[in-house]
Amino acid sequence: MLNEERRRAILDLLSRQGRVLVAELSRHFETSQVTIRKDLEVLHAHGLVHRTHGGALPARESALEDPTLREKEKLHRQEKMRIAQTAASKVREGQVVILDSGTTTTAVARALRNFQNLTIITNAVNIAAELAGTAVEVILTGGTLRQNSFSLVGPIAEETLRRLSADLLFLGVDGFDTHFGLSTPNLLEAKVNRVMVEVAKRSVAVCDSSKFGRRSLSLIAPPSALKEVITDRGIPKSDARALKQAGIEVTLV
Repeated sequence: MLNEERRRAILDLLSRQGRVLVAELSRHFETSQVTIRKDLEVLHAHGLVHRTHGGALPARESALEDPTLREKEKLHRQEKMRIAQTAASKVREGQVVILDSGTTTTAVARALRNFQNLTIITNAVNIAAELAGTAVEVILTGGTLRQNSFSLVGPIAEETLRRLSADLLFLGVDGFDTHFGLSTPNLLEAKVNRVMVEVAKRSVAVCDSSKFGRRSLSLIAPPSALKEVITDRGIPKSDARALKQAGIEVTLV
């Protein structure tokens, strides 16, 4: 394979997967990691990728990027559905569950529609709409509506959450760096998420593997705040290993 062909193939993989890793590309193309690093450096120099430690992200990726819910819904649909089904299998009748805003947590809400004795606390108006007409009791936090994510944020949302308690929190994130922690591009969203972590007995991150190795603007919580991570098998082995070494249960779907 010519250099230019391989680099085009790398860009194609990046567009489909959301991230690429040097070690995985080396195996995929049956070439040395030195060659792959050079490829990524060339692509980075042309503004086609954003070089990161151990791999690369799309060039548009930044700590401030905040795509709409509709844009996110188009990405990694099958992975999100499998994550949602696994998350729902961990819920028991009679529990109180917090769902933050996001496409993966919306999929979790859909997977919980048939419960007969369940209370959902959420700051996402679209999740409340998903559960309307079911036997699930829904508590909306109130707050100021963010149109990008259909989420409610601000002091009203935070104060409501502080007056409640939950058995489980399913938390979707925009970035998951195993050293930095869980992050999101919106400061107000991060504050609401932090309160959710505080009031839940067990916090579980639900995110597809493309979120790993990313950092958004605002830190929600360190990985140590989690009891479990549910993700797909595309998670980098080094990240899965780091989570397990930190005592966090990792469930792959």
